[in-house]
Amino acid sequence: MKPISTITVASDLPASLAPLRDLAMNLRWAWRRQTLDLFRSIDEEAFERSGENPIAMLPLVPASRLAQLARDERFGQRMRAELGDLHTYMTSDRWFQRATSADNGPVPAVAYFSMEFGITETLPIYSGGLGILAGDHLKSASDLGVPLVAIGLLYQWGYFSQSLDRNGWQQENYKLNDPSKLAIEPVAGADGEQLTVSVQLPGDRDVAIAVWKAQVGRVPLLLLDTNVEGNDEAARAITDRLYGGDHEHRIVQEIVLGIGGVRAVHAYAQATGHPEPQVFHLNEGHAGFSGLERIGELMQQGAGFDEALSEVRTGTVFTTHTPVPAGIDRFDVGELRRYLDADDAGISRLVPTLPVEAALALGQEDGGTVFNMAHMGFRLAQRSNGVSRLHGAVSRAMFQDLYPGFDVAEVPIGSVTNGVHRRTWVSAPMDDLYKKAMGDIDISGTGDWSQLGQLTDHDLVDTRNRLRADLVTMAREHMRTAWLRRGADEAELSWAQDILDPDVLTIGFARRVSTYKRLTLMLNDPERLRRILTDDERPVQFVIAGKAHPADIPGKEFMQKLVRFADEAGVRHRIAFLPDYDIKMASVLVAGSDVWLNNPIRPEEASGTSGMKAAMNGGLTFSISDGWWDEMATDDTGWTIPTVESGDREHRDRLEADALYDILEHRIAPLFYDRDQQGVPRGWLEKVRSSLVQIAPQVTAARMVRDYVTDLYLPAAAAYRAFADDPSLKETFTAWKAQVSDAWPQVSVTDVRLEGTRGEVAPTGAELSLSAAVELAGLTDADVTVEAVVGQVDAAGELADVTLIPLQRAEGGRYGARFTLAAPGELGYTVRVTPQHPVLASRAELGLVATA
Repeated sequence: MKPISTITVASDLPASLAPLRDLAMNLRWAWRRQTLDLFRSIDEEAFERSGENPIAMLPLVPASRLAQLARDERFGQRMRAELGDLHTYMTSDRWFQRATSADNGPVPAVAYFSMEFGITETLPIYSGGLGILAGDHLKSASDLGVPLVAIGLLYQWGYFSQSLDRNGWQQENYKLNDPSKLAIEPVAGADGEQLTVSVQLPGDRDVAIAVWKAQVGRVPLLLLDTNVEGNDEAARAITDRLYGGDHEHRIVQEIVLGIGGVRAVHAYAQATGHPEPQVFHLNEGHAGFSGLERIGELMQQGAGFDEALSEVRTGTVFTTHTPVPAGIDRFDVGELRRYLDADDAGISRLVPTLPVEAALALGQEDGGTVFNMAHMGFRLAQRSNGVSRLHGAVSRAMFQDLYPGFDVAEVPIGSVTNGVHRRTWVSAPMDDLYKKAMGDIDISGTGDWSQLGQLTDHDLVDTRNRLRADLVTMAREHMRTAWLRRGADEAELSWAQDILDPDVLTIGFARRVSTYKRLTLMLNDPERLRRILTDDERPVQFVIAGKAHPADIPGKEFMQKLVRFADEAGVRHRIAFLPDYDIKMASVLVAGSDVWLNNPIRPEEASGTSGMKAAMNGGLTFSISDGWWDEMATDDTGWTIPTVESGDREHRDRLEADALYDILEHRIAPLFYDRDQQGVPRGWLEKVRSSLVQIAPQVTAARMVRDYVTDLYLPAAAAYRAFADDPSLKETFTAWKAQVSDAWPQVSVTDVRLEGTRGEVAPTGAELSLSAAVELAGLTDADVTVEAVVGQVDAAGELADVTLIPLQRAEGGRYGARFTLAAPGELGYTVRVTPQHPVLASRAELGLVATA
């Protein structure tokens, strides 16, 4: 008999348990164990059935159980204690309030834009590293008390869940995100209805954007949703899937994020009293259109384009996450021109008052037909950064052409090395060891974790064994489920209950499956890998996970090759590929792995954070010298795979794979299995302690966010305030830039003289006199910096490791300085002129330099 219809039966919370909903609606439970344990204790079966999602779990709890809890005073005390702790967390002064002072001007607010956010697997609006990094940024900003509001998109289907077919080929499946089962709520406008903003697309199409909010600790995360009644079907589908669709679909998503996001922030501030942000942080180029919207706002207030651009730049921070051009969003200029939708006067209908061709020039590559979102990000932001020191250096070389006349080292792209949120990624057993060694305090504010070096062998062995066993248990359950989805029968899966061994050295590898990350480097010599896996005395096992973008066929082929190897009967007990990698799986995998493997093509990994999570759990790092490991590696804390410099990729991969095998077989496995009479691997544990003390405090997201605040947010806020406090500054600065640009072709340096040498030899320590004739073409000394550039001469004849020596005006229009050179060696020198102005953040900002 079939039903004529269906209904949903859900339990209502008794009034005395209403605080549970308040706790569930603040995603702080994603990193506060005590709150999550409270929800688990309500009904463990419902908790598991909901996917460990408190807001989805509450309606599943039987009314009888809720009534029982309403009468349980001990439960009530726990609930009220958690609510009180949350209130204290939300209202007390934290690091930011202690580190900044109202005496230095208004406390700056920050708007943080990202295409994806990985807060918890129960809010599936992320795909991988970029989103996890953004989620950890919000969590740490909350912990530190940084006044930040975040802006993202509420995807109807999110990113895909992953399965494999019988042949090991990736299958993508999408699940509808039901807002009623997510820890989000509509933002109410002044009329009490859900707040909406809109953007106008070509053809006079007004697209309404509903604004939702997820509360991430102290940080509101605004999520924009075009699946709104009244929008046409194409508009409703704009926020359908993360990284789905074609170029045009990506453009309209980024228009909604950037332009709609700025409008949503303003509307949210007006509706709630949240402070208007002075600093806009673009996490990758996806949100670049936000700068165009802000320029348009200023132009509507009467500013010219150049004046508005100058002001917008002061308050904008741009973070680039890719060291390869292929990872950058690049669109056809014609597509962008169509969406900016100029009227007869060339003014955009999308962003009122914005001149379309001037806006396009911000992202055009060499005035051609390609619009580069990263180029626009750098041109809109006065401060920009890569996400590791090496990535910063690579980015300076990649984007040197944006700053003509300056050497790579002077390109104004800095670096803030990524970090991970400790309370999210440190497992409960390991967190207990942290508390045992350092006390139950927030240790994210200190860089001295030396007390972890006092952890006993017994504590470390017991904890690491427990975490490895948890990983094996999870992998067995996941493997069985994965094979059932692949079409296997229950009867043929008895082997899946015995894969892996909780006593065997375990290597973790989990990343987005793209070719440069080289998932299959370990398969370069499959027979050698097979011998290592099945060694009788020192066996090794791998647990591997990762998703390929649906359109990345080479990435899927890499994955299939690895899966087919792992399917082979002779090794399938020692190597497991786990489909559908997400935050929940990652937390077990990074905690349980003894060693974390990372073998990208150097220097194509911008940072990489999975290894940081493993290090915080007592795992050791085994990596190519790329991303974060390039700047933190020591022999005491892990192993580095040598990099082969070769244009022959097969040759490079073969040699680097051989090095991987050698280190694994002859250094890592022997150290792990070298036990004393009590069975304790003392050498291994010393390495673990060194990693916990030296590496772990460097890779916290708290350190990362503090770096952003001190190095980028506060200087950007101060520059923004300079414009706000002096409305004439944008006009005078714009006029100054025009004057300098007009005069610059006539600025010159001639007749450079170096005195105090004996021929071409300068005695060490002798005082030298350097002078030059400088033509300023009507500019004043206040407009420029004149300086000598002294340094080693490299093989290409370029100055390297330079020292800058300011020259002062002397008689006869010359500029000069006296100095000594203490170190012997062959040095080169020149004299140059660059513009200077209090508003400029870098001497290279205008791309103007005159050299002798």
